[in-house]
Amino acid sequence: MMFREFATRFAPSPTGPLHLGHAFSALFAHDMARSCGGRFVLRIEDIDATRSRQEWEDAIYTDLTWLGITWDGVLRQSDRSNNYLSALRELWDMGVLFECRCNRRDIQAALSAPQEGAPLMGPDGLVYPGTCRTTGPIGVFSTGSVLRLNMRAACEHVANQMPLFFEETGHPDHLDKPVAVSSDWLIKHVGDVVLSRRDFLGSYHLSVVLDDVAQNISHVVRGRDLFEATSVHRLVQALLGFDSPVYHHHDLIRDSRGRRLAKRDNAKSIGLLRDAGATVSDIRLLVGLD
Repeated sequence: MMFREFATRFAPSPTGPLHLGHAFSALFAHDMARSCGGRFVLRIEDIDATRSRQEWEDAIYTDLTWLGITWDGVLRQSDRSNNYLSALRELWDMGVLFECRCNRRDIQAALSAPQEGAPLMGPDGLVYPGTCRTTGPIGVFSTGSVLRLNMRAACEHVANQMPLFFEETGHPDHLDKPVAVSSDWLIKHVGDVVLSRRDFLGSYHLSVVLDDVAQNISHVVRGRDLFEATSVHRLVQALLGFDSPVYHHHDLIRDSRGRRLAKRDNAKSIGLLRDAGATVSDIRLLVGLD
């Protein structure tokens, strides 16, 4: 697989303050790109307009600049609705999407039925039980509804490429060797993931694939909590005819009790630490990049 140049990205959502976990991921990806003479780009994941705020986007630029991070371009997801729509239409025409009318309560109720056994957890939480999936005509494509990937149909569509593989350089159990993605694992342990929501076109699984292609990302640097989701992204890449980048899933920064940091952890936010007198060297030391 050939990319024009080495390129990484940092892709925050403007829904709250950046914390130490964000600082680690951004600095790690930035250092990796610059050490190779490559590009480092930003992606503002503001596809969810109900939660995204301009003030948080402005704060992202302020925090990253203070950390000494420079970037070679910015992509905003809110500008890419037509790209997501085009990909959804293509997948619909393949026959690998279906409209889902279930809410969370419906899904929980279906999975709690005695005959279902213990529910499985996948990258998106509870594995969808297939309530709205159909083997008959799939109807007419329309936006404004939840669209799920029919995992079995999708795997059959790329059966001649199975198993799929991606390169991993960060996860200790898969270090520097191809990771295999099988149809059986996707169908049983991932299920029919959401690729578009009612209130906005696309979902993380779709947008991340399309945006990495648009920004010509050669190396995806992100937290280890997204390792399992990479199997979904590899499948979407195969369906749409895209090459797969190299992945580096790094450790998560955790608090003193071992919990991963979240945006609600304001005490660990970069802005508050800066205001309290922390230096960039202090931040790098705190996240283990000294």
